[in-house]
Amino acid sequence: MTYTSFLIKYAEIAIKGKNRYVFEDALIKQMRYALKKVEGEFEVSKTQGRVHVECLSEYDYDEVVEALSRVFGITGICPVVHVKDEGFDKLAEDVIRYLEDEYKVKPICSGADISESTGKDISENIGENDKKLTFKVNCRRARKNYPMDSQEVNMAMGERILDAFPDMKVDVHNPEVLLTIEIRDECIYIYSKVIPGPGGMPVGTGGKAMLLLSGGIDSPVAGYMIAKRGVKLDAVYFHAPPYTSERAKQKVVDLARLVARYSGPIHLHVINFTDIQLEIYEKCPHDELTIIMRRYMMRIAEHIAGESECLGLITGESLGQVASQTMQSLAATNEVCTMPVYRPLIGFDKNEIIKISEKIDTYETSILPFEDCCTIFVAKHPVTKPNVNIIKRSETRLTETIDELFRKAIETDEVIVVS
Repeated sequence: MTYTSFLIKYAEIAIKGKNRYVFEDALIKQMRYALKKVEGEFEVSKTQGRVHVECLSEYDYDEVVEALSRVFGITGICPVVHVKDEGFDKLAEDVIRYLEDEYKVKPICSGADISESTGKDISENIGENDKKLTFKVNCRRARKNYPMDSQEVNMAMGERILDAFPDMKVDVHNPEVLLTIEIRDECIYIYSKVIPGPGGMPVGTGGKAMLLLSGGIDSPVAGYMIAKRGVKLDAVYFHAPPYTSERAKQKVVDLARLVARYSGPIHLHVINFTDIQLEIYEKCPHDELTIIMRRYMMRIAEHIAGESECLGLITGESLGQVASQTMQSLAATNEVCTMPVYRPLIGFDKNEIIKISEKIDTYETSILPFEDCCTIFVAKHPVTKPNVNIIKRSETRLTETIDELFRKAIETDEVIVVS
């Protein structure tokens, strides 16, 4: 079947009141950006509170759906067939043809076949127990001068469908096929499929934040979840050559690219952290290494975030997962920050995080065996309940050198634009 357009459904945007248009415009902008990478010509517009993608040339259906399914703010993608308004009888013929093409149902009493495109097992609908495919007609009239009102269309069309397909029956409460007919000024839309979108809010409507991106499982998921709330992402990665390889760095670039499929382009700041780590390793107690290193990572990330006009930092920390993520450790890390630190995974266990990473296709890249700077310099017995005053006292041992090392790390920042 050739679909002539896609109707885009959204949820939270609809309750934004007088600011709704701001979110709709941001959604349309993100959709246009996503469709630029798809072969074909498309027009994205909004009319009467609906967002539509008009297909103006030949296109690849799967590519369009894949592109739109990564746009935050979309909750449903409905492939639409347009038909001319040539009276109710002709509309009924078009609907019958649509059902035959879409669900492969035949206007006979038995042996009807349900297409795999419904996402349902054939045996659920028609089989040994003579189950029938259930449906409901839902008419919407944008053009109020149509000779029948919505309820009359629903009833008359339902009757025509039952006459044509004896192996279908009406279920107004939980139908397997919700057939929507939109009567508009220029033509009539017919659709029944709703392909799930990612939900959330359009990227850019929630400000910008800096993601501390490592090569692990957690931080890409954290970035995805914050981007889903409309936040544009920049990212910072702490590289420690020669203790971490160029392949470890490339792994992080690859992860940023996977997240960018949802968030849009990411400016990835690669910071050479080796000298700072060696200085901490030589002069500070080894059980405090992880906390002190993370405190300096947060300082550097906040500095870059301020220059990039970010409004906060994002980390992939989950409470109690490792020694540096206990309540006391997080408090010690937070103590150096003036910006808000967002931790969307704070209450998640590892299995929950892995499930999301698999969903967004970052898991297989995250588990590649290339070490990041944290795992190289981790202490054998790290402190789990650090005292901030003791940590500060240990950091005084770095007074003579740390400012220069900090400045050098910032000045040698390598920025990679990932899209």
